[in-house]
Amino acid sequence: MMDSMRTQLVSAIHLQEMEVPSEVELQEKAAETPMGGATTTTTNNISQKFTVEEAVETIGFGRFHILLFVIMGAASIVEAMEIMLLAVASPEIRCEWRLDDWQVALVSTMVFLGFMVCGVLSGYVADRYGRWKVVFGGFVWSAYFSLLTSFAPTYGWFIFLRSMVGCGVSGVSQGFVLKTEFIPAKYRAFLLPLATIFWMTGSALIIVIGMLVVPTLGWRWMIRFSVTPSIILIFLFRFIPESARYNVSAGNMGAALKTLQRIAKMNRASLPPGQLAESATKDRGNWQILLSPSFRRTSLLLWYSWFVASFAYYGSVLSSSELLEKNLLCVTNADPEHQVKHRHEDGVCYCIPFGAGDYQTLLISSLGEVALVPLNIALLNVFGRKMSLTVLQLMTALLFMMVNVCTTMFGFTALLFLLRSLVSMNFNVVYIYTAEVYPTVARSLGMGFCTSFSRIGGMIAPFIAQVLMSQSVILALTPFAVACVLCALGNFLLPIETRGRALLQNS
Repeated sequence: MMDSMRTQLVSAIHLQEMEVPSEVELQEKAAETPMGGATTTTTNNISQKFTVEEAVETIGFGRFHILLFVIMGAASIVEAMEIMLLAVASPEIRCEWRLDDWQVALVSTMVFLGFMVCGVLSGYVADRYGRWKVVFGGFVWSAYFSLLTSFAPTYGWFIFLRSMVGCGVSGVSQGFVLKTEFIPAKYRAFLLPLATIFWMTGSALIIVIGMLVVPTLGWRWMIRFSVTPSIILIFLFRFIPESARYNVSAGNMGAALKTLQRIAKMNRASLPPGQLAESATKDRGNWQILLSPSFRRTSLLLWYSWFVASFAYYGSVLSSSELLEKNLLCVTNADPEHQVKHRHEDGVCYCIPFGAGDYQTLLISSLGEVALVPLNIALLNVFGRKMSLTVLQLMTALLFMMVNVCTTMFGFTALLFLLRSLVSMNFNVVYIYTAEVYPTVARSLGMGFCTSFSRIGGMIAPFIAQVLMSQSVILALTPFAVACVLCALGNFLLPIETRGRALLQNS
């Protein structure tokens, strides 16, 4: 018995000596392998770890990001067309249903109401269940209800269906978060402002469709044609993966690694050495993070900044539309068409469609949204996000007041051009800052809260730009200017600067 055990023990010792090399043998192999070779690499790979942030920065910018930029840019085209559609269609629906000013304003307000109600919900769902699902669902939802809008039999059905469209667009807006989480830090200040090109394309496209379709086929066919980009994008969106940052926060490390490997392959780059290792978080989508001591002041100031950004942007869009539709401009060289003040004795204004010149003025002012993109990029990189917001809001306030100054038609078009540039730049910066300042676990929810507050501004803007404008141009423009000045002071007090900072994974 003892001899048998002794024999087995000796055999095991010999087997171990054959399988496990000695320290000397390891050193000899290391010396024989150049620079430590595969042995050293294998040992380091086992011990080294990397995060999604490090992977994104190591992979860098490449073909994947170009594809991402184009497809998510197309999403901005869809969002812009849905939001800007009412500025083009308002004279037509006013005529068809003989609407008062407040009823026309209510249409825009209902769109933003749907956006506001669903904004927080879409942010919560995106943090809990994924960004991709929310954005894709938003496309399908908004395209479906937008198409139904073209068949609305009454004014009541029209505003209800447009509010449903606004609800879908709130999901589409989460695409900005999805895009931001894939872009390396040093490229965000360049790529994200360039997305304005797509928004401007959407704004210009709906104006061109209105110019070509409305005089012959009517506003209903304009809406049907405007749904086409959404349908195309639904099929293209399958090329965009779920956010790796979200997958890590949800504990789905395999999916995150697979996404990063796919991006690295497309960019012809490699991942950092080691293993992807980051802890999952259980408080994803927790609204209390937004009001925690670390983010309370930032959140409160950001909510007001988003309110003013939307208030000023849609104020500029709807004001220009209203000034043109009713010829309320103080133009020194007005042609006969613009000398007639379209205002009935009872104060109700019916059936005043846009002329060719009005469409052209709207189109030129829309082009202003990309004219100063190089300046926007320079401000972000030189002065940072906080100071850019402050400067842009002050300049916007000045331009709002200058719209009331008597000038030529060319001068008015130039003022609208610059005003649209500034309000668009401000929206760009506040989008970028919000996506950068919040951690991954609450980034979509933070964006959802912010966009909801912005839609409050969008809900109020029509009643000032389209109702109060008929009473007094200066009274209608002053609230926009005052709000911008107050917002500039608030932006200056933001406690966090995000220029060049890595995206946080948790709070």
